[in-house]
Amino acid sequence: MNTTLPEKKLLGLEVLRFISAMAILVFHYQQFAYVGLKLVNYQADQQPFYLLLKWFYIHGGLGVQFFWCISGFIFFWKYQNAIHEKIISGGKFFALRLSRLYPLHIATLLLIAILQIIYVGDYGNFFVVHNNDVKHFILQLFLASNWGGQGFSFNAPIWSISVEVLVYLFFFLVLRYIGKAAWISILVLIISGLIKYLNLTESFIVDCIIYFYLGGLTAQIFKATEQTKYQKFILVLSLVVIICPLVLLNEDSFEKIKHFFLIFFAPALIYLGAMELKVSQNIGSLIEALGNMTYSSYLIHLPFQLFMVLLLGALNIAIPFYSPYFFTLYLALVLCLSRFIYLRFEKPMQDFIRLRAKAL
Repeated sequence: MNTTLPEKKLLGLEVLRFISAMAILVFHYQQFAYVGLKLVNYQADQQPFYLLLKWFYIHGGLGVQFFWCISGFIFFWKYQNAIHEKIISGGKFFALRLSRLYPLHIATLLLIAILQIIYVGDYGNFFVVHNNDVKHFILQLFLASNWGGQGFSFNAPIWSISVEVLVYLFFFLVLRYIGKAAWISILVLIISGLIKYLNLTESFIVDCIIYFYLGGLTAQIFKATEQTKYQKFILVLSLVVIICPLVLLNEDSFEKIKHFFLIFFAPALIYLGAMELKVSQNIGSLIEALGNMTYSSYLIHLPFQLFMVLLLGALNIAIPFYSPYFFTLYLALVLCLSRFIYLRFEKPMQDFIRLRAKAL
């Protein structure tokens, strides 16, 4: 008889992942205003539903750092003991990760390479991203596009995944050969923070380590305080950390401290998001579906934008950039396409690779 307890579903984190993905989609909506590599006739405050979505339009790019923080929580939650106690091998760990990331990355890389060639033929320049040469294509093939600050290329959003896979390796080695104690996570954060503060490198790898380990430390604190007398205190503290700055800060002051703010805001929100959500099975399934769409929406939105630009250009139709109907259609199509890709390509490829890896 199987006595294994079912894995806890972090539905709150799935909601946060989806909101972060939406923030990035809204933030990158401005790319429809590009002609080649430049914004043309762009008025930020005239974008659709601007008053409602202003923070996403301006700060939606922070969704990447928030994703890193969520990843850190999930990885520490799911793999910390298994890696430290050598229950899971390095080969299996990276097979699990790359089976999730690599197939869609390669598919979107090839797609956007073709679309950029067509765009250059029509407009004489690349769309939004300019480092689309053989060197950067090879780097992209190995998920190495931003290991050394090489700039954005091809399907530009993959830059954050390129950085994160190195942090996966760092995470695995630290757990396997150093330990899993919370003080180790704190030490990693102190060293990374000093490197960032002293500006010893401009690499995004240090940023990713900071946010990933902030999420990881949050997971360690959550496990240590779950169902204890300290949990309510941390929940109240988290609410204060989240609400007070949003109430007290104006746009100018927030811009100056946004990254400092995020290192407190993200763990606090994630701690709250890790609390169990008691919802119906249908609602739970819907939340899981939304969470599963985040990676595909992240990787396909730039190729989809480029496709729409080419299609409307071929039909001699000006892009209705400021139209709320066009904006709504764009988001709806990206989400529908993301769901289709997850079900028909991303998940089947993931299962196929994992099955083959298990047979080796």
